[in-house]
Amino acid sequence: MGKLTAKQVKDALKAPGSYQDGDGLFLKVDKRGGASWYVRVQHEKKRRDIALGSAKLVSLSEARGMAVLARKAIKIEGRDIIAERRRDRAEAVTFRQAAERYHAENKGGWKSEGYANQWLASLERHAFPRFGDRPANDIAASDIIAALLPIWQDKPETGRRVRHRICTVLNFAHSRGWRTHEAPSSSGSLKAGNGLPKQTGERQHRKAMPYKAVPEFLEHLRTKPSFGRLALEFTVLTAARSQETRLATWDEIDLEAMLWTCPGEHMKRGKAHIVPLSEAALAVLRKAAALKLAGTNLIFPGMSGEPMSDMTLLKVLRDAGEPFHVHGFRSTFTDWAADKTTFANAVVDAAKAHKTPDATEAAYRRTTHLEKRAKLMEAWGAYASSGGRGEVIRFPSTRKRQAKA
Repeated sequence: MGKLTAKQVKDALKAPGSYQDGDGLFLKVDKRGGASWYVRVQHEKKRRDIALGSAKLVSLSEARGMAVLARKAIKIEGRDIIAERRRDRAEAVTFRQAAERYHAENKGGWKSEGYANQWLASLERHAFPRFGDRPANDIAASDIIAALLPIWQDKPETGRRVRHRICTVLNFAHSRGWRTHEAPSSSGSLKAGNGLPKQTGERQHRKAMPYKAVPEFLEHLRTKPSFGRLALEFTVLTAARSQETRLATWDEIDLEAMLWTCPGEHMKRGKAHIVPLSEAALAVLRKAAALKLAGTNLIFPGMSGEPMSDMTLLKVLRDAGEPFHVHGFRSTFTDWAADKTTFANAVVDAAKAHKTPDATEAAYRRTTHLEKRAKLMEAWGAYASSGGRGEVIRFPSTRKRQAKA
């Protein structure tokens, strides 16, 4: 017979502590006012406390009835109630839901909005079609391998990133109780050579257009102005990453000083970067201003006024019949600077916002080589805009470049 009465339970809700009713049933009241029923049982020679619900919702008589059913399920039927509850909870959360929850909780601490978008987009492209709507608890190594095989050899770096992100989501699901076990290990069944084929090919660099072909290519782009074409031309002329161009806004541009200050959240390294604008780059901005869409501050907006996709710039290249990559133009710029100029490597690296490889050198280097970079970018803009005829196209400007602190 139970020791507690309904009145004692009511009074207990005001005083933190543990109150025994008998046969393993007890009420636990914490210092914050929370009160829950538990039944203590023995399962596989281990003592376990099974939660029965809040004492504010479950009455004393109901808790006693639930305790009897729990003891019967374990002692007579041999069931593991806790494991069953975990499975039920896990089956309610899909891999897609777990990934979106992880993304929402962690994106604020990532280096840029672009990286956060790309993180989730890679799962949308390569994982969700395979098992996005299945319970996170059910995803096995074989499912992950099936999703990775189409890209594992052709896009090895992407394949490794997606593998890591899938496992991150599964471990997150495990920590939240949505999955009964951790993700398969990348040193086990997901290791190249075990469940996945070895990536034997050398790392493939993005194809870069020869710098000698750039003037004629840009001349072709100018025959039919569009935001996509202008964005690609601006990317080439500034040696920028495509994300920096796609997210660029008009308030980042200082026309008087002829400078573009790209904020840290748009940069790969998370640090603001100042880009000297050549006359050729300013000419692109003038054309973009003439096409400016109402309701957006983006310099090169997509059709909806939102940032255009990275695939938009690649499509411009493919429509022109070019097999090169957008990112490859940074290599094109580097090759041109090495062959046709006398600028130091440090100036060229600074123009591309590259990290100084030597830590000691980086600690002592304080200059951003802005004045030298301005001359470098002006020379590159003049060359790239020569129209393939060996002559430099000069763009009129009433602005005078000013040094920016």
